[in-house]
Amino acid sequence: MAASLHRNLFKCIHNGSITARLRYTFAVILIINFTAAAQTDSIPVFKNAIAANRSKTYNNIVKNTIIKNLSLPLTDSTEENWEDAFYAIEVLEYRQPWIIEKIKTAFTGIEKRGAGFQRALLEFCYAMYPELFTTPVQKLLSVTGNSKIFALCSEYLFQAKKTNQSKIQTKTRIFQFTLEQDSILNPLVKSKWKVADKTRLAALKEISNKTFLSGNVVLFSFQRKNRNFPGIVVVRDTAGNFITDDSSKIFALPQLAKSVSNLPFYLTNGNTPQGIFRMFGFDVSKSIAIGPTTNIQLTMPLETSPQFFLKDSAITDTVWTMSLYQKLLPESWLQFMPAYETYFASKAGRTEIIAHGTTVDPEYYKGRSYYPYTPTQGCLCTKEIWSDIDGKRIISDQQKLVDAVKKAGGADGYLIVIEIDDQQKPVTINEILPYLK
Repeated sequence: MAASLHRNLFKCIHNGSITARLRYTFAVILIINFTAAAQTDSIPVFKNAIAANRSKTYNNIVKNTIIKNLSLPLTDSTEENWEDAFYAIEVLEYRQPWIIEKIKTAFTGIEKRGAGFQRALLEFCYAMYPELFTTPVQKLLSVTGNSKIFALCSEYLFQAKKTNQSKIQTKTRIFQFTLEQDSILNPLVKSKWKVADKTRLAALKEISNKTFLSGNVVLFSFQRKNRNFPGIVVVRDTAGNFITDDSSKIFALPQLAKSVSNLPFYLTNGNTPQGIFRMFGFDVSKSIAIGPTTNIQLTMPLETSPQFFLKDSAITDTVWTMSLYQKLLPESWLQFMPAYETYFASKAGRTEIIAHGTTVDPEYYKGRSYYPYTPTQGCLCTKEIWSDIDGKRIISDQQKLVDAVKKAGGADGYLIVIEIDDQQKPVTINEILPYLK
């Protein structure tokens, strides 16, 4: 009954739309006793945060989505059940010895399984067992003709330090893929390029330049290369000034840009890409993992038209090119490859990345470097705490961010994600102040 539920928990809904699959998901939610978010006396409420409901939710996921689905024999008709179990295990970080035996079963004859099942299994192993299954992954890499599966295998082996870029490039020639044209393999190779410190420093200096995206509200999300550590988001108004708090200090909030899978930016369900997002309004999601707090709507280049993304009615081009995207970039960013991640990610098919709050139980991630923040499917997520007594919202950094955006002039402009370095700690406001002055 719980099939298809947990892959949709983090679905970032644009403009309140719901797919048929999600409508089915909500029916399942009711069946397994989820209590939807509600609004009482202007204070958002998420009744599933009540302690008894949290416990019931966890037990339902373990029993109905993980154990029940993985108890089914693996056939063409049950692949989707196993995929749901994989994702539920990722979200809960549920670890049991018997699961490893199920993964071995999943890899048996993996080359004959559907591409969707292969993707789910590789994502799951990348997130939960990053070094344990290099042998079957190498075997799949050697026979697959699917560029996304090839990229997932490659990234798994990169993570396990079992391959290198030159081998990948050789294999792509055998595959007869053209790197400059293939939307998956192109960013696979580019994502391994190193950025010189002086290039990154020059890029960061542009943030204090008021002519950069002038006249727009702009959010800057500063992140670490290691997304297991939260970053920080600041807000610039239409006049080019950074929003301040009541004590006249620059307003800043922690923001997590990590996905549950921790996959690279260009792959589905990967970490939030660096680069420029178009910001185009507020909405309230119908996803039970995002909850009732107002979110900030974003789009990447190839999700929309060049005219809309560049806010230029004079543009008549309907086909995206890199030169169109470069119209937004200052000169020092033209050779700064991280600035192009949103372009390549959207070209590779990534969609529906927004900035939102969370109703996911943070206790799933207790002990992690990003606790009490909760990872998503690649969105930008702020901290929210809900009462375990009555479900009312207690803390909401997301609401504070929305209020700051409204103060700056509204959600019409851009959001930029940029990694500042690879220190193994959360980003602090003192680190980024030099880039804001």
